[in-house]
Amino acid sequence: MTYRLYYNDAYLTDFDAMLVEIADGGRRVYLDRTAFYPTSGGQPFDTGTLGGSRVVDVVDEETRIAHLLDAPLDVKAGRVQAHVDWPRRFDHMQQHTGQHLLSAVLEDLFGWKTVSVHFGPAASTLDVDTDAVPHARLVAAEDRANLLIAENRGVTAQMENAASATGLRKPTDRTGEIRVVTVADVDRSACGGTHVRTTGEIGVLLVRRTEKVKQGTRIEFVCGLRAASRARADYDALSSIAQAVSGSVDDAAAVVKGRLAAGQEAEAARRKAARELDGYHARERVLAAAADARGVRRVIERRAEGALDDLRGLAHAVCALPRTAFIGAVEGAGAVLVGTSEDSGLAAGSVLRPALEAAGGRGGGSPRMAQGVVPAGNITSVIDAVQAEWDRAT
Repeated sequence: MTYRLYYNDAYLTDFDAMLVEIADGGRRVYLDRTAFYPTSGGQPFDTGTLGGSRVVDVVDEETRIAHLLDAPLDVKAGRVQAHVDWPRRFDHMQQHTGQHLLSAVLEDLFGWKTVSVHFGPAASTLDVDTDAVPHARLVAAEDRANLLIAENRGVTAQMENAASATGLRKPTDRTGEIRVVTVADVDRSACGGTHVRTTGEIGVLLVRRTEKVKQGTRIEFVCGLRAASRARADYDALSSIAQAVSGSVDDAAAVVKGRLAAGQEAEAARRKAARELDGYHARERVLAAAADARGVRRVIERRAEGALDDLRGLAHAVCALPRTAFIGAVEGAGAVLVGTSEDSGLAAGSVLRPALEAAGGRGGGSPRMAQGVVPAGNITSVIDAVQAEWDRAT
């Protein structure tokens, strides 16, 4: 059995321990006691050094803890020196204690119970059992949590009997001795994780965003030094946006919204003008085209380069006119677009598909509009095949 030093002192970073077992060629080590926290309860494992090797993972095997190393341990027996990476440990302590605080506040203010928790390398999340989290309530919870942080409430951990432990925020199904973490007059939770001594050491709690998940709503948050780094990154990003729009940080959001609205209006006007221009060109080309035996006017538009989408507006405008058909092609892209009006009696998809396949291409579509691609140089054969099929239909 491994004695867990972190239960009694989360601030312990240097310790020595007796080697109990070495496996996997010296890369998996068991000690009689350890300050390394294993992945558990959503909290990631500690890293650091053991002897002369780096600890790259810590695994909880119930009665004992395995330390996975990047290189074989050079000590075969006796005692070994160990060091826990303090910045990583303290970051986890801030995030975990902050989560206890936020979960307690959300339940106290709004009755939202925490369903699950995850501590990630950049941000942490907790899922609450509600389908909607109004922004105003999220801000209120964040404000309340930060007030409790400023009050520097004490945080303690002690072993209690599960049967007699009272006031737990979430009932536990464990029996016997359990470890209870208490935030003074705020929260009591069964938890084996590492925590700070006072809420003041959390520093600050910043709620980032929410998203709908299967069991309710997921709330993303960061605490402490991580929150400060995130706030700095957010401010730098906002400053860059403000500079780009020649505004201040305070009015950047309003300026961007205004410009987006103006851009949307301009885009709507551009699309309207494009439709009108396509309509003008369509009428011009249809009038210039000779009618076939069925009175259908065929418009053929061939371009050397560009995108097929550049022809789509013209194609729809042509086919919106009575008794019309359209063939568009972009030579450089090997792309073909075929369209027919409802009253033309001609098909698009069923005619274009075999023409494309015969030319080594692929594509298809509906009776009214179809498109496809062929190898370079085969455009003419596809256009001729489509026209020939239409001629047979007349």
